[in-house]
Amino acid sequence: MSTIESDKTESKTVNFDETNLSPTRPSGDSENDGKIVFLLKAAGGAPILKKKKWALPRSKTIGHIVEFLKKYMQLDVEQQKQLFLYVNQTFAPAFDTTIGAVNDCFNSEGILVLHYTFTPAWG
Repeated sequence: MSTIESDKTESKTVNFDETNLSPTRPSGDSENDGKIVFLLKAAGGAPILKKKKWALPRSKTIGHIVEFLKKYMQLDVEQQKQLFLYVNQTFAPAFDTTIGAVNDCFNSEGILVLHYTFTPAWG
């Protein structure tokens, strides 16, 4: 179980044992603690998350983020089949790609921007 904090310091508990998505610390450096800081932004008709800024260890995959989104947003079976994740509004990375590799190539000012949607968009 991981604790997820919103930007307003409210906390909410989500059952998700497969990943260890964690809230970012205001002074946390992604290089020092081995975690990648990334933003999850809605595109198209996807619901907007209350918390946009997250952190993950470099070794976790894009697939972990997609699975987390499916559970966190409590999507029905049909919506789960149609969840797409894009890097910088450009392309959809393979689910087995590590977040560290994507971050090394596409981060901007130390933060990776990922967009999620229910319809194909930029890829």
